[in-house]
Amino acid sequence: MFEYDPVLYSRLLTSLTLGFHAIFATLGVGIPLMIAIAEWMGIKRNDPHYTLMARRWARGFVVIVAVGVVTGTAIGLQLSLLWPNFMQAAGHTIGLPMFMEVFAFFFEAIFLGIYLYTWDRFKSKMKHFLLIIPIVIGATASAFFITTVNSFMNVPQGFEIIDGAIRDVSPLAAMFNPATPTKISHVIITCYLTAAFVLGAIAAFNLLKGRNHVYHKKALHLTMVSAAIFAIGTAVIGDFSGKYLHEYQPEKLAAAEWHFETESEAPLILGGILTENNEVRYALEIPYALSILAGNTPDTVVTGLNDFPEELHPPLWVHYMFDLMVFIGMYLAAISALFVFMNWMKKWNAFRRPVLWAIFAGGPLAIVAIEAGWIFAEVGRQPWIINGVMTVAEGATASPHVDIMLYVFILLYAVLGATCIAVLRRMFKSNPAEHELEERGIAHTKEQNVN
Repeated sequence: MFEYDPVLYSRLLTSLTLGFHAIFATLGVGIPLMIAIAEWMGIKRNDPHYTLMARRWARGFVVIVAVGVVTGTAIGLQLSLLWPNFMQAAGHTIGLPMFMEVFAFFFEAIFLGIYLYTWDRFKSKMKHFLLIIPIVIGATASAFFITTVNSFMNVPQGFEIIDGAIRDVSPLAAMFNPATPTKISHVIITCYLTAAFVLGAIAAFNLLKGRNHVYHKKALHLTMVSAAIFAIGTAVIGDFSGKYLHEYQPEKLAAAEWHFETESEAPLILGGILTENNEVRYALEIPYALSILAGNTPDTVVTGLNDFPEELHPPLWVHYMFDLMVFIGMYLAAISALFVFMNWMKKWNAFRRPVLWAIFAGGPLAIVAIEAGWIFAEVGRQPWIINGVMTVAEGATASPHVDIMLYVFILLYAVLGATCIAVLRRMFKSNPAEHELEERGIAHTKEQNVN
C-alpha cells in the first residue's frame, strides 16, 4: 500500500504552484518592457499602429497580473505551511528581499492603474509614456528581489551558525552572494525573451489566419527584433552561468552534463541515454566544449560527480532539462535572427508561412524553456533546499494533510488557467485590432514599411 510522505507531497504541491506561477511571473516581467518599446515607437514615428499595440498589450497584461497575484499569494502561503523550518531560517537571513519584492509589486501596481486610466488624457504623449517606466522598473525589481532569494538558496552566505542557531546575519551579504549576478541577469533577460516570443507568436498566428493587416506585420517585426537582441544576451549570460556553476556548484554542472570523472578536455554531452553503470550512449559529444564552457580553455579541469558522495548527487535526469533549455534557446535565437535577416534583405519575404509557423511554435516553446530552466535550477540543487545548510527533508512540514491541499490547488489552477484563457480570447477575439484601427480612423496600408 502507498505510504504517505509529507515531504514528497510538499515538493509536488510547491512544484505545481511554482510551475504555474512561473508562466505569469515571466510574462509579468517581460511584457511591460514590450509595451514601453511599442509606445515609444508610436511616439517617435508618429505611428498609431505601435500605439495601439501598447494599448492592447497593456489590456492583456492586466489579466496576467491578476492571475499572477493569486498564484504569488499561494506561494507565500505554501512556503509558510509546507516549509516552516526553511522559512524560519530564511526569515533570519534573506527576509529583506522578500519584503522588498512586495514593495516593488505595489510600486508597479500603483503606476499600472494610473497608466491604464490616463490614456488620451495628456496633450503630450510623452507624459503618458513616462508612466510605463515605473511599471517596467517595478516588474523587473520584483524579479530581481525574489531571484536573490533563490540565489541565496544556491550559495548561502551572510550568516554564521553557532550552537545550532543563526547568528551575525548580514542581509546585504546574503542578497549579494556569488550566484546573484548570473542568476538575476539570466532570469530577467529570459523573461524579456519569452515575452517577446509569446507576443510574436500571437502576431504570427493572426498572419497565418489570413489577417494580413500591417498592424500584425509591425507587431511581428517589433517582437522579433527585440527577441533577437534578448537571445544574444541570453547566450552571453548562459556562458557566464556555466562558469559560475563550475566554480560554486560543480556537482550541479556535472549532473547536467553526465560528467563523472574529473578531467581536462571534457566534452559537452547532448542528449543520450544513461545506463545503470553510468555509461552514456547515443549522445552527441562536442570535444573540449565543457572545459571551454567552464573556464574558456580546453585545459580547464572539470570536477566529476564521482568526487562527491553519492547521497549528494542531484537526480541525473536534470541533464534532459538542461538540454531542453539550451536547445530551445538556440532555436529561439536562430528563428528571430532569421526573420530579422530576411526582413533586412528586402528581396526575401520574411512573412512566409514556414517562417510564421516557426515563430508561432516559438511562443509555447519559450514557456517550456522557462519551466525546464527552473526545474534544472531547483532539482539540480537536490538534496538541499539551502545548499550545504538544510536538506529538503529538514525544511519540510510533517503535516498529514498535504495531499488534500495538492488536490485542491490542482483544481484551483485548472479553473484559473481556463478562466485566464477564456477572458483573453474574449477580450481580443471580440475586438480584433483591425476593427479597433477602423474605429480610430486608421487606414489599412499594406505597402507601409514595417521596419
